Amino acid sequence: MLGPRAARAVTGGGTGPHPGSGAGIGTRADSGGGTGPQAGRGQGPHTAGEAALPVEAVLAEYLQARLGEARRVDAVFAEEVASRVAAFVLRGGKRLRTAFVRCGWLAAGGTGDPGAPLRIGAALELLQACALVHDDVMDESPVRRGAPAVHADFARTHRAGRMRGSAASYSATAAVLAGDLALAWADDLLTETALDSPYGQELHGEWQAMRCEMVAGQYLDMRAQATGSADPAQAKNIATLKSALYTVERPLALGASLAGADARALDGLRSAGRCAGLAFQLRDDLLGAFGDPAVTGKPAAEDLRARKLTYLLAVALRLATESGDTEALAVLGPEDAAPGGGTVEGIRAALERTGARAVVEQEIARLAESSLGHFAAVGADARARREFAALVARAVGTERVRNGESA
Repeated sequence: MLGPRAARAVTGGGTGPHPGSGAGIGTRADSGGGTGPQAGRGQGPHTAGEAALPVEAVLAEYLQARLGEARRVDAVFAEEVASRVAAFVLRGGKRLRTAFVRCGWLAAGGTGDPGAPLRIGAALELLQACALVHDDVMDESPVRRGAPAVHADFARTHRAGRMRGSAASYSATAAVLAGDLALAWADDLLTETALDSPYGQELHGEWQAMRCEMVAGQYLDMRAQATGSADPAQAKNIATLKSALYTVERPLALGASLAGADARALDGLRSAGRCAGLAFQLRDDLLGAFGDPAVTGKPAAEDLRARKLTYLLAVALRLATESGDTEALAVLGPEDAAPGGGTVEGIRAALERTGARAVVEQEIARLAESSLGHFAAVGADARARREFAALVARAVGTERVRNGESA
């Protein structure tokens, strides 16, 4: 967690738009990116969408330093926990959060040191690693990013080493600790960047809110599973808290805060990010139900088998109830109540037949268009609008929003 110093708006290092330049939307004076740690300094990406490559270098440098610290603490801890976390972080991912940080920074007129938004992006990638490692433990998912999930890899080590006790218990506990380490590293990196920015207090506020939202979303997701909820509104709320906010809304706001955006601009960017982030999660739900594991890097239809509350499933149940489709209700209902447990093929057919898949596609398109409208309303220039539209299209799979304007 950020300490008191990070909550102060420290002076120095501002490299934002020069007075009278006309760059960016509503910004406070001397907006900037700070002059923080050396990682990420120098030539930045030409567009927000190109931020994935340079953030890899920032992550590699930062993780190398953290691994050195871990080795000084204990060799076994470094090899079995810290090295696993570093390898997982560097194993891939879309790096969308980094791209949205840079997009928010550009929209607010960010100039100067391109490394500061990249360092915030790297902190978000570490936070994402924590979320994924913990999520895989809770969902008992064996695969992530096309390779064994972290807890599955710990279980393999337990069995190979002929260790005592339960491999399942050992691996789950070890993976929770690995996720905690990723979170600690994320907080450390964000703290370093905030301390070096004149807008450290604003960065801290966004980060603090985001972490609480993530935990709330994860808990509500678990609780909905236990209660058997089928409420579409609750499904949307969970998707917003668990994914949408920290995928797009908060990254946009973090980037804009770094550039000194004012309250009005931040509110508009948050609205744009919330719509785009929810569209992203709804697309992810569709991919989880109908996607190819070779492309998604995750096992097929895990959420379907578990009848996890998603907006897709909730809409299907509502439509089946309204139409009196008892066959679909039987297949989509609790696994222990479905005939034969309900096959994945049968569940997919019900999602199609009820029209739920089409409804979700329409909602994704509507949210994507709304996000562009909110973004344009804050006064971002044409370049920022084009880059945001390209990122939204990439995140939610809607080619129709590539022109950078809402319909």
